[in-house]
Amino acid sequence: MKYEIKGEPLPVVICYPEKGEKIVTESGSMAWMTSALRMDTKTGGIGKAFGRMFSGESLFQNVYTAEADGQMIAFSSSFPGAIRAVEITPDKPIICQKSAFLASTEGVELSIHLQKKVGAGLFGGEGFIMQKLSGRGIAFVELDGSVFEYDLKAGEKMIISTGNLAMADATVDIGIQSVGSAKNAIFGGEGIFNTCVTGPGHIVVQSMTVGRFAATISAVTSK
Repeated sequence: MKYEIKGEPLPVVICYPEKGEKIVTESGSMAWMTSALRMDTKTGGIGKAFGRMFSGESLFQNVYTAEADGQMIAFSSSFPGAIRAVEITPDKPIICQKSAFLASTEGVELSIHLQKKVGAGLFGGEGFIMQKLSGRGIAFVELDGSVFEYDLKAGEKMIISTGNLAMADATVDIGIQSVGSAKNAIFGGEGIFNTCVTGPGHIVVQSMTVGRFAATISAVTSK
């Protein structure tokens, strides 16, 4: 299926499905489409539906099926930032932040990912539950602000501020690291812990988070 991503910092992904091709999306993400696309709403089973809900998505997903060739459908992001297309294969699932999933081709499975390390889940900035995208196909994910990508070698570490880890290969180990002394924690402005990721694997870091953006707006409007 052909697609193009346009319009940062408020991007859309425009997909061009041919007859019979299906696109799965989070409820409410469709921005515009041509007329020969049929929408069906599904849960995929109670267990999967609640799994999506806990990972920051809706209980329901919409499946759009092209009933003729030459169709077009666009899905818009919900926050200023970027949309990235990620190829998912059975041997290469990815882990991403809550609410990152925007849409995908049929065959991509969205589920919850429980961080193995309780400390990372409680203090690492993305919570205990993240999203896991597995199966086979193309997934479109929403990332906040500007994004930067790095490939970590085996054993190579990177320290990331709370919430700025947007996406990572499932091979990457996600942990936490103290900012140091009590003085650093109290006056450094970086909280108590940072996220520590260890390779091997590909990671994507984002420059802004929804929580930090909301806090900044709240501080400005309260003056």
